[in-house]
Amino acid sequence: MAIRRREWLAGAAALAATRPASAGEAALYRRGNDADPETLDPHRSSSVAEAHILRDLFDGLLTYDNHGAIIPGAARAWTVSEDGLTFRFDLRPDGKWSNGEPVTADDFVYAFRRMLAPATGAKYAEILSPIRGAAAFNRGEATGDALGVIAEGPLKLTITLEQPTPYFLELLTHQTALPVHRASVERYGDSFTRPGNFVTNGPYRLIDRVPGGAITLEVNPHHPEAGIIAIRRVAFLPISYLSAAVRRYAAGELDSLSQLPVDQIVDLRRRFGTQVVLGPSLGLEVLAINTRKAPFSDRRIRQALSLLIDREYLADGLYGGTMSPAYSICPPGIDNYRTPPETAGRQGLPIDHEAEARRLLSEAGFGPGRPLTVEYRFNVSDNNRNTAVAVAEMWRDLGIETRFVYTDAKTHFAFLRDGGSFDVARYAWIADYSDPQNFLFLLQSGNDGLNAGRWSDPAYDALLAQAASERDLTRRADLLYDAETIALRELPWIPLMHYRSKALIAPRLHGYTPNVRNAAPTRFLRLDA
Repeated sequence: MAIRRREWLAGAAALAATRPASAGEAALYRRGNDADPETLDPHRSSSVAEAHILRDLFDGLLTYDNHGAIIPGAARAWTVSEDGLTFRFDLRPDGKWSNGEPVTADDFVYAFRRMLAPATGAKYAEILSPIRGAAAFNRGEATGDALGVIAEGPLKLTITLEQPTPYFLELLTHQTALPVHRASVERYGDSFTRPGNFVTNGPYRLIDRVPGGAITLEVNPHHPEAGIIAIRRVAFLPISYLSAAVRRYAAGELDSLSQLPVDQIVDLRRRFGTQVVLGPSLGLEVLAINTRKAPFSDRRIRQALSLLIDREYLADGLYGGTMSPAYSICPPGIDNYRTPPETAGRQGLPIDHEAEARRLLSEAGFGPGRPLTVEYRFNVSDNNRNTAVAVAEMWRDLGIETRFVYTDAKTHFAFLRDGGSFDVARYAWIADYSDPQNFLFLLQSGNDGLNAGRWSDPAYDALLAQAASERDLTRRADLLYDAETIALRELPWIPLMHYRSKALIAPRLHGYTPNVRNAAPTRFLRLDA
């Protein structure tokens, strides 16, 4: 079979990025990443795979260390007003872009306005909604001048909120709050993230990107900490087939993997011992239901599908204990909350729920003479395929017929984000901050970039709006609990499992610390030559 030149070049570049370093060459950290990023534009990004790279390329006002703790980023200090509405930041006087220009407060004013401008089409615009005027500006009902982000001087930035937000500082670690270099954006437009055009202010800068292959970074020489960063070069390598990735890791072609094939977890522990690292996570995997499409617009169908799923088998049998069964949207133990409500199905065995599921299907017009058919979409990986097959088998016991449609992660999530038609689709969410709002806001009306299925419920929306303006944290938790109760009754999303982080860490990589944020910025790691 003939190989097209472009494909050959892409493969050659990927191999070059994964070969061991030769004598006299700076050690290259070969980092297995969750997927090929759709974009490196911080304000259009939405995935964990993108966040890992952007965390190396940019410093927000605040950032994370390798323990998941919030630390100063572009800001060296900050104060919060007594009423919790005004945040004042002093920027580092030695902060610089990768082209040597100083980082200023105006850079952040520009970035926040760009992020929220309707023309940007940011998928994560909702994240910055606590800022005064953000929602109105994002809806096109106000100008950027009304936004509560003001430069008080070259190194002084003030952000004013609509109402006190207990997790606001954590929001500033997110890619939505990252700065972008205005002159580059205005000069290159959508091409400003290409190698040679991309100006960043983080510890690393982009030097090469191969479509579908390696994204290679090197230390930004103008970063204030450049002299003490141990790993000078890092190549992010997209992973789709985890079994193949494990083989590359075993062959010494990868130094870390951020996901593992869970059906092999026992064998992986036997082969690699302490190199298999499990940790906490604020993550959720669900089946998103297209509530705009019959018959899935019928709540009884959604409830029946949920009742038939054996979550304990998925988490323990299929995933080897690397996930936990999910009967709620918010994971237990999340900050600023109470014990989450649960959907039906935890008590007893799945077989005990078959009669109720059969009754619901029958009431909705489905049964032996008219079987329900489901198109199940997922982004391709070993874990996702195994989950889809297992769930389809559970549904098959009641005569439900399932057809699979699968694509790469970039295509899958873009399809859902852009409102593509589907029946049931795999959807996953890793929280950006430890608060129930960061899970429940996903299902708000109008949050089309993240609300796969476009579910809408006025009572749910009203409770979230009340919670947003509630200063009493106990009362706020009660309002959010009531909202989650509605979602678990209506089931626009069927919760499957809550995540645990799963990684393979080579003995020559040091400094990786599992943490609930799953943050491992390369600048805090060290690699043996």
